Parts: sequence; structure tokens; C-alpha cells
Amino acid sequence: MTDKPTTSLTIRRPDDWHLHLRDGAMLRAVLPETARHFGRAIIMPNLMPPVVTAADASAYRARIMAALPADMSFTPLMTLYLTEDTDPADVAAAHANGIATAVKLYPAGATTNSASGVRDFEKVRPVLEKMAEIGMPLCIHGEVTHSDVDIFDREAVFIDKILKPIRKKNPDLRIVMEHVTTLDAVDYVRDQPKNLAATITTHHLIINRNHILAGGIRPHYYCLPVAKREQHRVALVQAAVSGDKRFFLGTDSAPHTDPNKLQACGCAGVFSASNTMSCLAEVFEAADALDKLEAFTSLNGPRFYGLSASDEAMTLTRGEPVTYPSHIATGDGPVTVFDPGFPLHWRVAD
Repeated sequence: MTDKPTTSLTIRRPDDWHLHLRDGAMLRAVLPETARHFGRAIIMPNLMPPVVTAADASAYRARIMAALPADMSFTPLMTLYLTEDTDPADVAAAHANGIATAVKLYPAGATTNSASGVRDFEKVRPVLEKMAEIGMPLCIHGEVTHSDVDIFDREAVFIDKILKPIRKKNPDLRIVMEHVTTLDAVDYVRDQPKNLAATITTHHLIINRNHILAGGIRPHYYCLPVAKREQHRVALVQAAVSGDKRFFLGTDSAPHTDPNKLQACGCAGVFSASNTMSCLAEVFEAADALDKLEAFTSLNGPRFYGLSASDEAMTLTRGEPVTYPSHIATGDGPVTVFDPGFPLHWRVAD
């Protein structure tokens, strides 16, 4: 006699600990795709110009709330873009006043709109020391950008050359390694007893570099950090489904219009806000770990950030395949929704 397959799962409402909403017409179009399912999200600050100061973050938050449909509830958790000129006092005030939840570190040139990021890490030492003192987390895009480092090795080199020295000098600094993509990163997080966690994206649990390159270039799977070998994808799945409190969901859902993706030098980013929960349920079911989905999406993130888990519930049901739109329309142009490449039988119940 075999157990009947699970066809319904109720969890606390999830949060997204790494999200791009952009601004203007794009913001108005993509925000409902997240707010439909997620109660809170860490909002990335890499606008043009970037969200650097407390005043910038407060103004951006106001624009987000103005764009939120009246029948939806959602809390944006703002971040400040770390530059070599960032004022430690402004950062501390933003945190104390509830304006900014975290600070985001982009190595200069690492990804979309990161030109204002950090080149000399010694110049941001005072900010990092102040953050450690007040308990404010640092969210890191963990890649070096040196031209002599292979793009598939940039995360591992960052850990050795940048992250380890930062943590040695600031052991009390709370750090989130965002969108980890390698076994190296998973092992490093597992080896650290405190003050370090990692987010994992939906798409990195599903695609490897073959999805981007084998049989032709598929720009809608191109992201940064770029997807790696299959062994790394497997390591990410094992970390996500383990229940380990140091790993939690950060979709890195990053909308770009199709004209900006489909060109000679296309933008990096995968837009997955619409179907993330269906995709994740498939991944966790395949790993026989549906009972760990709530920890990954709804519990581990709030725990690391010192917040309470949601009091709201979400129910997912399994049945005939659910179809999501291939694109969403925005005032800036169409945005392609992430295609996992397999049927999605799980859906969020109304």
C-alpha cells in the first residue's frame, strides 16, 4: 500500500528576499505580480540614479505604495545602494527610522545598473563597521568583475578574495549572500556558524548553463550571476530543500522588456514573480520535500532579518497543469515570464 500523493499544501504567506521592481510604468506593471502572492520583499536599489540615501529610499517606497492596487497588501523592505561615498550616519538613521532594512553591495560593473558600486572595499569599511554595530544586514552580489576571471568562476573567487576578508575584519556584520549559484557558496554558508545566510532564486533551482547555451542562445535564461553546471544546480536544490535556516528564497525576479533582452548585448535578468510558487512546489515535490517548502519561502528569511513570519496563510493545490501568460504587458513593452520547461501542476488557490 502506497501513500496517496499530496494534493494540497497550506503554508504561511511567503516573502521574497530579493526583488527588482524598477520604476515608473514597469513598476506599476510588475508589482501586482509579486503582491498577489508575497507579503513582503527586499527591494533592490539599482535604479537610475540608484537609491543611495534615506531620502531616496523613502521616496522610492512612496512610489511603490502608490503603484500598489487598492485590493492588495504588500510591504516593501527598502535597501540602500552602497557607494564609496555612502555616509555611515545616514545609513544608521535610515535603519533606526525604519526606512531601510538593509544595505546592498554591488561590486562595480557586476550587473544591471551597478556602475556606481564598490571598487575599493576599504573605502566602505566605516559603513560596514557601523552596520555591524547596529545589526543592519548587508546584502551582497557576490561576484568579482575582473576581466581575467572567467564568468563561471566569479562567485567562487569573490568568496576567497572579497567575502572572507570582509568577514574577518567585521565578524559581527550580518551578511546575506544573494542569489548563490555554486556548490562553493553553499558549502561556505554551511561552514559558517553565525551571521551569514544566502538566498536562492527560483530559476537557479531549475536551469543550468545548458539551458542558456545548448542548441542556440536563449536570452530569457541569461541572468547574473549566470547559471552554472548541473552539479551546482543540484547543490542549490539540496540546500533549498534541506530546511537549513541559512537558506531562503530570493527570486531576483528582474524584469526587462523583450527588446532589451533580444539584442546583440542583451540585459541580464529573469522575470519569475508570476509563477514562482508553482515552480517551487514542483521542485520541492520532485525532491520529496514539500514539507520543507514553508521553511524556505516563509520562515527562514524572517528569522534571519529579525522579523515575525506572516500570520496569513497560502494554500497550493495540485491538479491539471496551470498555464501562465508567456508575457506581461507593461507601459515600456512586453516582459517574458520565466518558462521552467516543464508542466506546472501546482497553483496558488484563490
